[in-house]
Amino acid sequence: MYLPDLKQDFRKYVFFNMIGSFGISLYILADTFCISKGLGTDGLAALNLALPVFNFLNGFGLMFGIGGSTKFSIFYCHTDRIDTDRIFTNTILGMGGIALIFEILGIFFSEPLTLLLGADESIFDLTHTYLELVLLFSPIFLLNQVMICFVRNDGAPRLATAAMLTSSAVNVILDCDFIFIRQMGMQGAALATCISPLFSIAVMSLHIVSGWNAFQFRFFKPSWPMIKEIASLGFSTFVNELAAGIVMIVFNFLILNLEGNTGVAAYGIVANIAIVVVSLYTGISYGVQPLMSREHGAHDKKALQYLLKSAMKLTIQISVVVYFSVFFTSQGIAGIFNSDHDQNLQAMAEDGLRLYFTAIPFMGMNIINSVFFTSLEKPKPAQILSLLRGMFLVIPIAWIFSKLWNITGIWLTVPVSELLACITGIIIYLVRIRPEIMEKPKDPFEIYYD
Repeated sequence: MYLPDLKQDFRKYVFFNMIGSFGISLYILADTFCISKGLGTDGLAALNLALPVFNFLNGFGLMFGIGGSTKFSIFYCHTDRIDTDRIFTNTILGMGGIALIFEILGIFFSEPLTLLLGADESIFDLTHTYLELVLLFSPIFLLNQVMICFVRNDGAPRLATAAMLTSSAVNVILDCDFIFIRQMGMQGAALATCISPLFSIAVMSLHIVSGWNAFQFRFFKPSWPMIKEIASLGFSTFVNELAAGIVMIVFNFLILNLEGNTGVAAYGIVANIAIVVVSLYTGISYGVQPLMSREHGAHDKKALQYLLKSAMKLTIQISVVVYFSVFFTSQGIAGIFNSDHDQNLQAMAEDGLRLYFTAIPFMGMNIINSVFFTSLEKPKPAQILSLLRGMFLVIPIAWIFSKLWNITGIWLTVPVSELLACITGIIIYLVRIRPEIMEKPKDPFEIYYD
């Protein structure tokens, strides 16, 4: 592919996926804002205790969505339609097994899970109400994630973006209606979030109804080797989301011991703003992943170099702008969610925003590196990177730093963890990946790049 064409594809895919991913992040941000206004500090703390469940749902959904759609993109131009249908079908079957587990948790184990997440008597009912509904609607969340990945990789990034923005808009409207007009409290916030993905799926169904799709569900016999391979390709994405959920759980417990529910509410503000920022990096990775998979399938190493360099450059530019924006507006951001005008909450949230967000350039680079490794069908380096920036670094560092510097140590945990993981990712790239993609193509006429 010529460089001008690749540049155009990069801009199109990345722009629409950044907008769409940003729109999805508004799911939680809308809940956070409305709950903070309607239910105060207790509601904010309860929401933050329940949020890790979204990380697990998104993790499993993206594991099958990214894994399946990556396989789909690689084989799209080299195989028959029945094979792409088989990939999609096995992706749905694998996702269905996970959805069944979440349903069982929602029906039989939502109360013990609420206690396990750290809810005390004062916020147990609020946390349980939100958590139970999210678990019961889990198949919808999972299907939505898978469909977004496949529709995007099937050459319809605009439709995928429209679907995500539609669901976000519906979520905001329903939040306002259920919480403020109908006075449904936490149940209303949960219902708004759970209903919204249905609208996203409805929009994406147009891709299938129109006949432009290169995939559809067929009644194939499940292929466990294929399901395993799909899960393996998407596993690093799963670990990224899993790590975010585990980080939130660990931080909640540590902060509860240090500052109580007010501290958890302050962390909720920081974590929710972080979700919005990370969505921009996620959008870049979602946009560039189909292109990387395509060029890997075409064995175009120059294109892969260009895509990686462009994604990294954009990530660093966004990081600089976002960090200084958050640094100078931290007081106003914290105040938006501090409806009780709690001075302690305000001070902790401001400090948290300024310290925690020093991590964002390293977060972005880690996300891009992870999806780059996955697109090259090298899941192990991607999994190592994801595990490092999740459980293997964050948990011990959080425990040590909280002992040394209390809540300030909590805010510094993620920047240090992401930095160490980023260094590891660069080393993996230089040692294992770069020598391969820097090889000169056999055909001298294959180079079209300056």
